[in-house]
Amino acid sequence: MTDHDIQNIPDSYYAIDQATKELGFTMPSDLLTCSLVRTLAASKPSGKFLELGTGTGLSASWILDGMDTESTLVSIDNDEAVLNIAKTHVGNDSRLSLVLSDGEDWVLGNLDLRFDYIFADTWHGKYLLLEEVLNMLNPGGLYIVDDMLAQPNWPEGHAEKAVNFVKKLEERADLTLSKLNWATGIIIAVKK
Repeated sequence: MTDHDIQNIPDSYYAIDQATKELGFTMPSDLLTCSLVRTLAASKPSGKFLELGTGTGLSASWILDGMDTESTLVSIDNDEAVLNIAKTHVGNDSRLSLVLSDGEDWVLGNLDLRFDYIFADTWHGKYLLLEEVLNMLNPGGLYIVDDMLAQPNWPEGHAEKAVNFVKKLEERADLTLSKLNWATGIIIAVKK
């Protein structure tokens, strides 16, 4: 077994990956992370899922692949060009709601919603509005972030933000978390 032995790649993944490369989008989730978010999605039957940072829909395609027919996924992005790729390739899935919105506007406008699974793959819900997003997580719910190991596309000073973010998570008494030095650096937390 190797960490590159990915099984059952969703059909839509290849088309999304090609469109992502053609667009020049440089922040897609990697295959290992995608495989993990699918497996974790399967642990939440009839779940309510939230993805902050749709990008081109690569990770959404995997989350959908792990979800059962009774689950729903709301996925938010503020970039219409990348969101259009997701709409083209996974937008016909009735379990999915793709939303074009600024992350802050969407979070602040939906504070009453609750989710069983949150994949925070952008600034909002990770570096911004962390408290608000974690309040949206049901007890027993999964909170997942990636890109916690240094990435080539990180702006100057971002490493310090990442360290401070991890400290904030570690200090929380309402989360049980695991930090994985794997893929792009994954944190998985469960709300107590």
